[in-house]
Amino acid sequence: MSPLSSRRLHLNAFLMGVGHHEAAWRHPRADPSRLTDVRHYQNLARIAERGRLDSVFFADGLALWGNVGYNALGAPEPLTLLAAIATATEHIGLIATVSTTYNEPFHVARKFASLDHISKGRAGWNIVTSAGEAEARNFGIERPAHADRYARATEFLDVVTKLWDSWEDDAILADRGTGAYADTARIHPVEHAGEHFLVRGPLNISRPPQGRPLLVQAGSSEDGKEFAARHAEAVFTAQQTLREGQDFYADLKGRLARYGRTPGELLILPGISPIIGATEREALALEKELEDLTNPEYGLAQLSNILGVDLSGLPLDGPLPEIAETTEGQQSRQRLVLDLARREGLTIRQVLGRLAGGRGHRVVAGTPEQIAGQIEEWFRDGAADGFNVMPPILPGGLEDFVDHVVPILQGKGLFRMEYEGRTLRENYGLARPASRYAASRVETRDAAVAS
Repeated sequence: MSPLSSRRLHLNAFLMGVGHHEAAWRHPRADPSRLTDVRHYQNLARIAERGRLDSVFFADGLALWGNVGYNALGAPEPLTLLAAIATATEHIGLIATVSTTYNEPFHVARKFASLDHISKGRAGWNIVTSAGEAEARNFGIERPAHADRYARATEFLDVVTKLWDSWEDDAILADRGTGAYADTARIHPVEHAGEHFLVRGPLNISRPPQGRPLLVQAGSSEDGKEFAARHAEAVFTAQQTLREGQDFYADLKGRLARYGRTPGELLILPGISPIIGATEREALALEKELEDLTNPEYGLAQLSNILGVDLSGLPLDGPLPEIAETTEGQQSRQRLVLDLARREGLTIRQVLGRLAGGRGHRVVAGTPEQIAGQIEEWFRDGAADGFNVMPPILPGGLEDFVDHVVPILQGKGLFRMEYEGRTLRENYGLARPASRYAASRVETRDAAVAS
């Protein structure tokens, strides 16, 4: 790991509707009628850009989340939304979740290449394998086993990167004099034939400005960590304590060497939901306001989904039942919730309260100085390269973070004053990858010259 003096904190704004707290939509500072209003999301991205944040991120699922409550209200599909946000911003990175289980590589490669062109190099792909049974039912199949989903994801990503690389950077000539628009020798069929996919290629749009959009991953299971170590350039994760964060950070960074990678090639960004007040008392009062607005029925449905066990009918003031950690669904999130409940001896009601603000991500209520202090501690003590910021209420919670926490981090020399580059990769300090086909052509040419 590079010395602290050469490191800079990275901050991503995880945007969700009118706030991450499940009761945000009921709070006077939020307006749930804006959930499908593109201007709402464009405004959020501009706020994040004003704070010089690296990127904005939208999670996604392919089924209705639960049967009651805020998340059931729905929000626009992220790639479509980010294309609209791209036209209203200049610097902020644009990261969307897309599943490898219920899509085809050619579609995904084309859509992200298009977003990267539209935004002039600001696209990122959060790669998920889709854990929910409800998602599988929407596609008329049985949910694949956890290991099978990751095996498909590995081949899926291989095909997508081949398609992004299928146009070399200098393939377009646009030579009006000769009438040659492109050099077809620099546009390559990928001819992929694997266990899950048969794809000829090439892609029908030129290579993305970043070479390849930024690759993000959010699973913390064993399969997820190994996938991230091999492929990801940023990881969104959830840990509750500094020690857990340090253990995850060291574990994942330690896996990189066997794939020929260095620690600086992968950024680890734990989630944090900051509830900010001018005083600690004010922040705790806001946290209590939100907690009082929660709907236990909705929370119980979400907790049942995470744990893979139907908890309806159990007393809320009793403990969680004994649950074996064998789900084929959200393995890492299930383990996090069970560890939290066991470590602190929480009742079901108390677990619901802890999850309402961040669904397993760390919720911190305090002053801007206290929030900045927690961020600095994790960054300095080897638990994070930055944070996935999850405002409890939007837009107010994001404005509070940008206007009051970011200046403190800048004053400490931890966070940028201005954007370093034009693309998402440049601002994350990550290299632009070369096309594999261009490299192959150079090797063939050099071999021919040598002979």
